[in-house]
Amino acid sequence: MYGDGGWEGQQAHIGQQPAYGGQPQYHPQQPQQPQYGEWVQEHQPGYGQGQYPYYDEQGHQQYAGHPQQQYQHHGTWEASGPHGQMPYAPDPGDPYGQQPAAYGGEQSDFYGGDGSYPPPQPPGRRRPEPEPEPEAAPEEEQHPFFTGGGDDDDDDEEHELHSRSDRRGKGKKPTKKGRKRRNGCACMVVVLVLGGAVGTAGYFGYKYYQNRFAPAPDYAGAGIDETVTVEIPKGVGGWDIGRRLKDAGVVKSAAAFVHAQNEISGGNSIQAGAYLLKKQMSAASAVKMMLDPKSQNNVVVTPGERNAGVYEAIDKKLELADGTTQKVARNEYKSLGLPSWAQNTQYAGEIKDPLEGFLFPGTYPAAKGMKPDSILKQMVADAKSRYDASGLTAKARSLGLNNAFELVTVASLVQAEGKTHDDFRKMAEVVYNRLKPTNTETNQLLQFDSTYNYLKGTSNIHISLKEINSNSSPYNTYRHKGLPPGPIGNPGEDAIMAALNPTHDGWMYFVATDGVNNTEFARTNAEFLRLKEKFNATSGN
Repeated sequence: MYGDGGWEGQQAHIGQQPAYGGQPQYHPQQPQQPQYGEWVQEHQPGYGQGQYPYYDEQGHQQYAGHPQQQYQHHGTWEASGPHGQMPYAPDPGDPYGQQPAAYGGEQSDFYGGDGSYPPPQPPGRRRPEPEPEPEAAPEEEQHPFFTGGGDDDDDDEEHELHSRSDRRGKGKKPTKKGRKRRNGCACMVVVLVLGGAVGTAGYFGYKYYQNRFAPAPDYAGAGIDETVTVEIPKGVGGWDIGRRLKDAGVVKSAAAFVHAQNEISGGNSIQAGAYLLKKQMSAASAVKMMLDPKSQNNVVVTPGERNAGVYEAIDKKLELADGTTQKVARNEYKSLGLPSWAQNTQYAGEIKDPLEGFLFPGTYPAAKGMKPDSILKQMVADAKSRYDASGLTAKARSLGLNNAFELVTVASLVQAEGKTHDDFRKMAEVVYNRLKPTNTETNQLLQFDSTYNYLKGTSNIHISLKEINSNSSPYNTYRHKGLPPGPIGNPGEDAIMAALNPTHDGWMYFVATDGVNNTEFARTNAEFLRLKEKFNATSGN
């Protein structure tokens, strides 16, 4: 720019030899003048560290005392000729030719002005005045918000832009039309923002109304022909059920389902399980169908049921070939979640089914497309959870047993031999009394028909002595002392509680005197014989 003197002036200023011969040149008619690049602030207090510019007749910018060629470089004008002495003597009538520029210094302005930039030109060297521009047609008066009137920031911006344009020798003064265009855009942005805010508030207001007062979205009718199976786990409430149905395409919203549940009698009694439902059903239709047992794709394990019956039910529900689930249980039982104490017993090699006693009674989802192992895992997980909650391992020792596995076996015997809830605690005492080493009545033989029937896969109460005595299986408790190798069924909650808390009345014998539900108990062998006679009379033996 004007004050840096170009590349050569910078080199001279930092102590290097000036260009073009390396020596300063002198004019014989006038005293030595400093080179252009040596005019620093300490020597000349002018603006930009140089002379004030003026313009020749062709409009080129020049400096007083420095006639030199100009060229445009990166948008600014810089000197291209050598920086030597002034070739002309100073003009006596030109104070700028003999002294430094006064702008910003201590000397007064030649024209008595305010020191504004650019300064007025010396007499005789002013740039020709530009012809006045024709006056623009008067604009229609508008509100100051749209015209920019009264905006101090716009005035400052206009002044700054005007000053920079003059300094660069180019640029135009911002017009009111430009300001109006900018303010018009700003107005449009404000309108759009306000419109968006109003629209957003309206949307959320509508959603609030819909959530609070409008009916929940719902389908109409009993659904379309397409069906889907929905699994409802244990412990979930209406909202969770509704969300699962919505995700499966059964109902349109969870809120509609919950509302229908509350309106329909028994709607809140929907149980866990798998349900075969239609898609796009009204919420009321879905609730009614879920209350109908025909829609439920479940396997129900009843207390005391043997695993063989559970496997058959799973095959049927999953529409698998007979024996498929039993094969999975036999081959994969170690990966189905059994507790460690169930797989490490003294009877491990003699157990008929390692999962027996661990398919906990309850209702489990079982629909076509599901895998047998996933259903078995859920049953085993429920059993493990219940057994852990009951503290079987800690209580087994106090009852004279070796481990929790034996306690589950006792519970299965109680469940199989007891006929009613009231029988269970007495039946548990019979088992524990017969296992005692001091038992001289049966000599630690349980003599239970249920263990032999489990071995044979039957439920026969009339077993001949010849048949019993001929079978040497460890499940034959008429011949083998102590407990069978493992559970003989899946005990329910009542049987487990009874095994943990037996009576202490000295019961040693029992007989189902009516052959069905009426079980009577005895303490001595004599009492037992009388009960046996009663049974024979009732059954026709």
